[in-house]
Amino acid sequence: MRSYPFAGFEWLIAWRYLRARRAEGGVSVMTWISLIGIALAVFALIATLAVRSGFRTDFTSVILGANAHVTVYSQTYRDAAGRSTRLIQEPSALAERVRLVDGVALAIPTVRGQVMATANGRNAGVEVLGQPVEQIGSVPLIASPELEDGRLADLAPGGVSLGSGVARELNVGVGDRIELISPNGVQGPFGTTPRIASYEVVHVFQVGRYDIDRIRVYLPLETAQAFFNRGEAVDELVVMVERPDPISPAADAVLNAAGDEYFGWTWRNANTSFLRALEMEDNIMFIILSILVLIATMNITSGLVMLVKNKGRDVGVLRTIGLSEGSILRIFFICGASIGIVGTAIGVAAGCLFAIYIDQVFVFVNWVLGGGVWDPSVRYLSSVPAELLWEDVASAVALSLGLSFLVTIFPARRAARLDPVEALRYE
Repeated sequence: MRSYPFAGFEWLIAWRYLRARRAEGGVSVMTWISLIGIALAVFALIATLAVRSGFRTDFTSVILGANAHVTVYSQTYRDAAGRSTRLIQEPSALAERVRLVDGVALAIPTVRGQVMATANGRNAGVEVLGQPVEQIGSVPLIASPELEDGRLADLAPGGVSLGSGVARELNVGVGDRIELISPNGVQGPFGTTPRIASYEVVHVFQVGRYDIDRIRVYLPLETAQAFFNRGEAVDELVVMVERPDPISPAADAVLNAAGDEYFGWTWRNANTSFLRALEMEDNIMFIILSILVLIATMNITSGLVMLVKNKGRDVGVLRTIGLSEGSILRIFFICGASIGIVGTAIGVAAGCLFAIYIDQVFVFVNWVLGGGVWDPSVRYLSSVPAELLWEDVASAVALSLGLSFLVTIFPARRAARLDPVEALRYE
């Protein structure tokens, strides 16, 4: 019997085999097991890829939104007192040169130092950043944080802006006062006297990254220069560019404009270990979940092998009335491929819904388990990130369908090569 590939009767026979019960020589239970297994595997793969992409995007967006894309430092030199230093003595001129570079959005002279903050009998180690107030308001995540109390525009000499973790540690809010204590104070006959200054809290921000919210404090540039004895100098130049990834071209242009007496440090240099860990985790998780999908698709093979064995007489009859080996192969291929397609579709739908409503899912899980499921002090993020990328969905679909089609070929070929004489010998 001649027919075109995947003719209607081939689909009809395959459908009858799939829905046939065990008493009729079918394997409907195995069909359901295979379908559910593939659906769960694809769901797990898409959900994991979405959370993985969300972590990467959230991690990099917070880094790029609240930290320097390129930090420019001065080469080490000797000051007038003969001490080794790296202070930038002419920050305004350097910032002006860098701002003229194509693609540079901000160039902020910055004083940076680590001090002790104290209030209400509590202490906390903090990192102070002194920057011009109008430029602090241009840093994306500080200007538009996740949460805030007070107004950054009110920051002035005598005022301070705190991360929410610092404010919580010191039990202070807007209107309260804190003291900053630096060990590098005034030199006296009995040694160095620690410098202590009191500031009013005018702004509290939360950017959503624990290690920023927990330690960061902003002061006006002039206030920070006075507190750290910097004079008119600064420690570094914070540069924000329009296209921070890839950062190498922008960093090279910035350093060329700065001059030979300066060197740079990019956001990728500062976060190399985190980025490598994310990349390694991405690869390992994809391999592990691919194995899970492979295991799920192997159920199709076992189900089809049983189906071929149970339908041996039917295959013999079909071959006797004129069906070709190709038609038999396509019939059983349709059986296995259909399970893979339907299971993949269910898994894709469930995975996409999970990624879209992941916050509600974790709120429910957190409520059921009594809290503590997501600790930002451990994971550095205040919520569970998930980003559904179509390329991730496409890779999951391609993997699942590819494996489903591949594992179907062996039992389908076995059915196609079944000798009709042997199949009907004892009938």
